Amino acid sequence: MFAPPDKIETDRLWLRVFTPADLDELYDIRSRPEVNRYLYSEAMSRAEVQAKLDERIAKMSRLDQPGDSLMLAVVRKDTGAMIGDVVLNWLPGEHRQAEIGYVLHPDHYGHGFATEAARPLLRIAFEELKAHRVIGRLDGRNAASGRVLAKLGMRQEAHFRQNEFVKGEWTDEIVYALLASEWRAHPS
Repeated sequence: MFAPPDKIETDRLWLRVFTPADLDELYDIRSRPEVNRYLYSEAMSRAEVQAKLDERIAKMSRLDQPGDSLMLAVVRKDTGAMIGDVVLNWLPGEHRQAEIGYVLHPDHYGHGFATEAARPLLRIAFEELKAHRVIGRLDGRNAASGRVLAKLGMRQEAHFRQNEFVKGEWTDEIVYALLASEWRAHPS
């Protein structure tokens, strides 16, 4: 139901589907322990990143039906460097929900790039997929990610204490959400 154009443009970024040429930059991001600190994954080997890249290209370049995911490379316009990725998960079921996520290279933290890159995903979810609700989930220790979701106009709806056992420890999960009616009233 939704295939992205060649590039989705923001003020400072382009979002585009992944290509085989993204391997080196994706490996530079996903091989870093600090990038994976609050993710389910550990730092990845080059072979693991290659497998993930192949999967992104084959299965995550368009949204055909609920249950699909769209993962896009985040590219700086001024340098042409791929600095991270964003994901839009079209959740299965009749509830018309989606989930957004983002990962950036640490050199690009704190400059508003995650918020800028995630904003078009809300438009796609609400306008193209006709989602009723979009969520963002994060590790409770990841305050920076919570600030990104708040800047997108999402509100914290839940704080689940020690609800997941991740990487050998119990972690909190925080859920932010935005309704379509709220987005239409104040599109970001």
